Amino acid sequence: MNTTDLVTKSCTPCQGGIPPMACEIAETYLGNVPGWELQDNATKLKRKFQFENFMGAMAFAQKVGILCETEGHHPDICFGWGYCKIVFQTHKINGLHENDFIMAAKVNEISDQ
Repeated sequence: MNTTDLVTKSCTPCQGGIPPMACEIAETYLGNVPGWELQDNATKLKRKFQFENFMGAMAFAQKVGILCETEGHHPDICFGWGYCKIVFQTHKINGLHENDFIMAAKVNEISDQ
């Protein structure tokens, strides 16, 4: 699996009842989403993006929100003057799923535009 593979995938609905991704597996996926880090014992995936001003951060947060609505996988988004923090977690399993890494790769793609 590489970054291109993740970007071309779409999120699949998670019904719950499955275990979250093991930390060792999450660490292997992490290599495919530069800039992201594992948080809270590998139950969340986080990245902070930097911008030159408030409007840049807000515009990015809006692009991420539209992408996430399209994919049906919603992060926590926090933004302010010059920054936007994105945190993914699959809430139904209280941990990480491949969907979180798919979305991180897609967000990275948006940030490169």
